[in-house]
Amino acid sequence: MKRADLTEKLLDIKREKGWTWKYICDEIGGFSPVLITGAILGQMKLTKPQCAEAAKLFGLSKAEEAMLNEVPMRGTTMPPTDPLIYRFYELVLVNGPAWKALIEEEFGDGIMSAIDFDMTIERQPDPKGDRVRIGMNGKFLPFKYYGATGNNAPSGLKEE
Repeated sequence: MKRADLTEKLLDIKREKGWTWKYICDEIGGFSPVLITGAILGQMKLTKPQCAEAAKLFGLSKAEEAMLNEVPMRGTTMPPTDPLIYRFYELVLVNGPAWKALIEEEFGDGIMSAIDFDMTIERQPDPKGDRVRIGMNGKFLPFKYYGATGNNAPSGLKEE
């Protein structure tokens, strides 16, 4: 079985049972709903205890349970074709240069981690139509300047 086949099986079970992502995430537990949903969709891995919970919930074989603990091949084709996902890509294309400038001004030369990272998604009621609130929190990782000696900074942290 390929990981994509397991994803389809899990989605079929979700549809047949009428489960919500919230229900699935609450049953598996231990991580953010974004991460657990991503794992069910084949983009993340679960811990072994979470795999056991998922296997019990979905009625999986030992091989399928083990597959949920394997490091996946992450990502999709670029640019994405799904309209909702494409809007995120568009957000980065349009706002990315400003985000980069503002982060570098505040922190220095480096990147925001997408590994040491948390994300929240919330519904924000609004009389003009409910809004999607997304919060991202990633560790700042300064670039390392190789071969730095003397008074030269070894990393891209903002110099005071």
